[in-house]
Amino acid sequence: MTAGKPLHLILNFTIPLVLGNLLQQTYSLIDAAIVGRYLGINALAAVGASASVMFLILGFCGGCSAGFGIPIAQRFGARDYVTMRRLVAVSLKLSGALSVGIAIVTGLLCASILEWMRTPRLIMDDAYIYLLITFLGIPATFFYNQLSSIIRALGDSRTPFLFLLLATVMNILLDLLCIIVLGWGVGGAAVATVVSQGFSALLCYRYMYRKYPILRTDAEDRRFRPELARELLMTGAPMGLQFSITAIGSIMLQSSNNALGTVCVAAFTAGMRIKMVFLCMLESIGVTMATYAGQNYGAGKPERIWQGVRSAGKIMLVYVMVINFILWNYSEEFAMLFMESSQTDIIDKTAQYLHITAVFYPVLGSLCILRYSIQGAGFTQFAMLSGVFEMVARGLVSVVAVPLWGYAAVCFGDPTAWIFANIFLIPAFGYVYRKLCRRLVTRENQEI
Repeated sequence: MTAGKPLHLILNFTIPLVLGNLLQQTYSLIDAAIVGRYLGINALAAVGASASVMFLILGFCGGCSAGFGIPIAQRFGARDYVTMRRLVAVSLKLSGALSVGIAIVTGLLCASILEWMRTPRLIMDDAYIYLLITFLGIPATFFYNQLSSIIRALGDSRTPFLFLLLATVMNILLDLLCIIVLGWGVGGAAVATVVSQGFSALLCYRYMYRKYPILRTDAEDRRFRPELARELLMTGAPMGLQFSITAIGSIMLQSSNNALGTVCVAAFTAGMRIKMVFLCMLESIGVTMATYAGQNYGAGKPERIWQGVRSAGKIMLVYVMVINFILWNYSEEFAMLFMESSQTDIIDKTAQYLHITAVFYPVLGSLCILRYSIQGAGFTQFAMLSGVFEMVARGLVSVVAVPLWGYAAVCFGDPTAWIFANIFLIPAFGYVYRKLCRRLVTRENQEI
C-alpha cells in the first residue's frame, strides 16, 4: 500500500474487510434474531444485558490483536522480514498467555459483573450462562483476531474474509442445532459463536504458514524475545485499553439503561445489533487506515498518510449518506427481525435509537479514520486518550442525562462520546502528521 492511488488502494482493501465485519456482525445478529424469535423477549434482553461488558473484554482482546499487527505491518513496509517473523512468533505467544489469563479471571467474576450492572432478576440466569460461555471462549476469539491481523498486515484482507464466511455458515447451522434442536437456550447461541470463531482461527493459522513463506520460522525466530514483546505491548496494550476505556463508559450507559426495565433493555439490544451491522463500513475503513498508515510510516512516506485520510473521508461521507436514508425509512422493519410486530413499544424505541445515532455517523466515521491512522503511525497512546474522552462523555450522560430524560438520553450516549473523542483526535492527528514530516526531513538530511 506504499505505491499507487490511495483511494483505489483503500477501497480495494476495505471491501473484503467490510464483508468480513458484516459476517462477524451476522454472528450476533443471527444469535439475537433466533433467540428473540424462538426464546422470547426476556431471552433477547438476557443476551443484550451484558453486551457492553463483552465489548469491554473482547474489545481489549481485539485492540491488542490490532496493535500487535502494527509493528508487523511497519516491518513489512520496511522490508525487514527477519524482525517481522520474530514479531509474529512473539505475538502468538503473548496472545496465548493473555487470552487464557483473561478467560480465567472474567469467568470467575462473571456473576459479580452482572450484579454490578444491575441486571434485572428476571433475566439474570440466562445472562450469566451466555456471558460465562463467551468469556471461556476468549482464546478462540483472541487467536482469530490476531491471526487475521497478521495476514492483513501483509496487505491481504481477502483471505480472513473467506474464512469468516465459512465460519458464519457454521455459526448459523450451530445456532439452529443448539437452540432449536438441542434446546440449549441462550447458552446454545454462545456455544455456536465460540466454536465458529475457533474454526476460523484454525483455518487462518494453517493458511498463513502455507501461503506466506516469509512467515516460516526456524528455532532462532521462535525464541521469545523480551525486547520485541515490549514493542508489541507498547502498541497492543494502549489499543486494547482504548477499547476497554471506551467500554467503561458503555457499561455505565448500559447499566443506566438496564435500570429502566426489560422493554428498554430489549430495544437497546436490538438497536445496538442493527447499528453494528451498518457501522461495519466505518470500522473497516478505520482498520484499513491502520494498515495503510503503518506500511507508509515504515516506508518513510508520511505525505501518503494524509492523502489516505482525505480519500478515506470521501468514501465515508458517501456511505453515511446512503445508510442514513436506509435507517430513517426502514428502522421499524429491521426491528421486527427480533420481535413480533405487536410489540410496538419496543419497536418504536429501537427505531428512536437508530434514527438519533444515524445523524451522527459522519462524526463516528471521522473518529475511525483519525484514530486508526494515528495508531498505524505508532502513536497508540493518543488513541487511548481519545477513549478516555469517550468514557467521560458516556459517564456524564449516564449520571446526569439518563435520570432526567430516560431512554431518550440513552440514545444520545454514543453520539456525545463520538463528539468528545473528535475534539481530541482532530488536533492530535495534526500533531502526529507534522511530527512524521519532521522525522522524514531529519532522516533525509542525515543521509545527505
